[in-house]
Amino acid sequence: MASLLITHIGTLVGLHPKEQLMLRGPEMSHLPTLEDAWLLCENGLISDFGTMDALPGKLPNDLETLSAEGGYVLPSWCDSHSHIVFAAPREEEFVMKIAGKSYEEIAAAGGGILNSAAKMQQATEEALFETAAIRLNDMIQQGTAALEIKSGYGLSVGSELKMLRVIRRLKESFPIPIKASFLAAHAFPIAYKNNHQGYISQIIDEMLPQISAEGLADYMDVFCETGFFSVEETDQLLTAAAKYGLKPKIHANQLSVSGGVQIGVKHQAISVDHLEATDEAAIAALSNGNTIATLLPSCSFYLGIPFANARALIQANAPVALASDYNPGSTPSGNMNFVLSLGCIKLKMLPEEAINACTLNGAAAMELSRETGSITKGKKANLIITRPISSLAFLPYSFGQSQIKTIIINGKIR
Repeated sequence: MASLLITHIGTLVGLHPKEQLMLRGPEMSHLPTLEDAWLLCENGLISDFGTMDALPGKLPNDLETLSAEGGYVLPSWCDSHSHIVFAAPREEEFVMKIAGKSYEEIAAAGGGILNSAAKMQQATEEALFETAAIRLNDMIQQGTAALEIKSGYGLSVGSELKMLRVIRRLKESFPIPIKASFLAAHAFPIAYKNNHQGYISQIIDEMLPQISAEGLADYMDVFCETGFFSVEETDQLLTAAAKYGLKPKIHANQLSVSGGVQIGVKHQAISVDHLEATDEAAIAALSNGNTIATLLPSCSFYLGIPFANARALIQANAPVALASDYNPGSTPSGNMNFVLSLGCIKLKMLPEEAINACTLNGAAAMELSRETGSITKGKKANLIITRPISSLAFLPYSFGQSQIKTIIINGKIR
């Protein structure tokens, strides 16, 4: 495998030490940099870096050299919450939303998650893979090089397994780390509208054993929300999943203060995601803990709902990540550059905090921060090279305008 030397880096960003696997509270504003730098990639990994005035005389023979031409070099984005395996977009609901219909009204009219579930029943694995692959390629070109993907549009044994098998195929086909979350507890199918325990039993007794037998999922996810899965139902599902070795990563507090944060922390969830609605108790539950608060500001942007209280979470010494929530109903975009901008513009995060939330903490929310998420020797050489820009703050400042010049995946120019 050819080695790659990147020279004339204006600023190398995110030089966290190897032992730094997560950032919390005030640590999140610390983003170590190195100016006028070079970086060497060998065997797909970051092997060394330094300043241009100390470029080593002895370098690998099979060396390709690339000048960053004064641009910034950052670790690639780590997107820890997405739903990119879906059968069809839902732009008709977009039009309903513009006309004034609420999220709840659209769901009542046959839209929402149940709309995607109906289309999922008809879709083939091949068609699902092909469309998800197009979305994933777009995300990689926008700087994402680690991704979590959820099921949850199946809502039946066959369709949930179909989705998870597509995610496994994406894992096998793409050169970036991908994690799978099992989210059959996304909504109650129409047949179980008045029989919640019947569907929960199907998840526990039929789906979980088969998913475990085939090794199809890394995490168990539950939509713990008013009108969806209660705290008690979430508790039951997470307890069952733990018996199969599936760790929790749950949807919590998107539409209301549901108690989802606290039940996630009780089960030592890797992350609790959304948190558009929080109170002092929810923030206190995350204070000084290891459960990551994953915020999804492009969902708030699209739905017109409140933005998460990132400042209170950071002040409470909680670890915060940012992710895309790419899905057909509430966030039809996987552009982490826009998420970065929203983190600053709407969540009032400093650029350094937002970049750490999109990189190292995003990796930690997938248990990948030992291998990606920072410029650290031995980690994957998954990198973003920007155009020459005036400062790091220019990245989130210039929202909607890509500043990415080159993507590096496993030490190769993509």
